[in-house]
Amino acid sequence: MSTSALLDHARERLTGVPREGLGELVEPRRMLGIARAPRIVPRGTAWHLGALLLTDDAVLATGDIVRARAEARRGFTAESQRRRAELAAAARRGGFDEGATVHIGWRMLDPDAVERGEASGPLVLNDGVVAIRWSAAGGLMPLARYLDERVTLLLDPPGGA
Repeated sequence: MSTSALLDHARERLTGVPREGLGELVEPRRMLGIARAPRIVPRGTAWHLGALLLTDDAVLATGDIVRARAEARRGFTAESQRRRAELAAAARRGGFDEGATVHIGWRMLDPDAVERGEASGPLVLNDGVVAIRWSAAGGLMPLARYLDERVTLLLDPPGGA
């Protein structure tokens, strides 16, 4: 089965399942020399399937994930915590609802390139089978099996999830 056919089949199964927001970090221009706060603006929605984000007409590689929340002064023990809090506040400023999951830093993948034998992000053609490298250290897994597992988890999440 082709990459596009596998993705289309997953889309059919996911009809009616809630999606998560896609966002883009926007650094506004200075006004009268004064910096304005960055914001994350909506760029659509997608189903989150682990290393992939699936939209109505595209497949994306997952980037960073934040939950939108209002800005609050907090003490941070690590600079990375401060940065994540800034991104969460930027998502809220950009129009995402409080607590909404927002994907940023995602990148577009090319299913046709995979069919030609080229890699596109985590998608590759391995011995004639479309596969996915689901983590940086992980091995390859056939895309059909990966999508089936991920879609099943969205349709019927385990208890407590």
